[in-house]
Amino acid sequence: MQQIINFVIRYKNFLLYLFLLMVSLGFTIQSHSYHQSRFFNSSSWVTGNIYAASHSISSYFKLSEENKRLVDENEHLRKLLFNGVPRDSVLIDSTWLIHTVTAGRVINNSYSRPRNYITINKGAQDSVKPDMGVITAEGILGIVENTSGKYATVQSILNERSNINAKIKNTNHFGSLVWDTKRYNVVQLVDIPRLVPLTIGDTIVTGAMSSIFPENIPIGTIQKFDLDHSQSFYRIDVSLFNDMTNIKNVYIVNNMDRREILELETETLNEQ
Repeated sequence: MQQIINFVIRYKNFLLYLFLLMVSLGFTIQSHSYHQSRFFNSSSWVTGNIYAASHSISSYFKLSEENKRLVDENEHLRKLLFNGVPRDSVLIDSTWLIHTVTAGRVINNSYSRPRNYITINKGAQDSVKPDMGVITAEGILGIVENTSGKYATVQSILNERSNINAKIKNTNHFGSLVWDTKRYNVVQLVDIPRLVPLTIGDTIVTGAMSSIFPENIPIGTIQKFDLDHSQSFYRIDVSLFNDMTNIKNVYIVNNMDRREILELETETLNEQ
């Protein structure tokens, strides 16, 4: 308390000056409409900027919550899309679902090796199993290879072992999607007959012959194409929609009829 008294005594002239200055400013603003207007405009500007800064800060800390909400919404919409349900449907009868969709996040990603793998934060306890397809909002990412309780590793499409059924969009011409290990943003579509008309920029999507991915999941666009050594099939460079160096949110797709399909096909082959 004594320090406060000493401070006031020491700076009494300066404090008196500030007090008289504030009083004079108050009288000036109250007696002139122009000064009054300028004062309130300035006050509003300061207040507005403070509110804007406060809103930006609070919005930043809510980004995680908002992102989670959007991922959940996309998971629901993709479930509708893959099962041919109209988007305005409110109720889905799970007894006739063909594809289920589970949202997840990437916790590790490699893209510079001949055999690249991605680790995601969903595993066996989330009903994730080997041979399930993994996609992003931009396109396909790979196929689940191994799982633990809480995690799974995904064989990336940037893997020399990868082989996925794909086709040229809006046609029935399909081939195999492979990777030549050269570029992280380009894969190859092979076994497309030379009679098929091709155009740079055509879209490549997943084919109907896959029991892992739903049909028409985006992959990329044709960057260039050449005939192979036999001159019978095209070898097509496909520029990927996904930025394989920057993957965060993913969706794991399960074809619930896949086991039945494979068992039937195996039984048929064994009868021949």
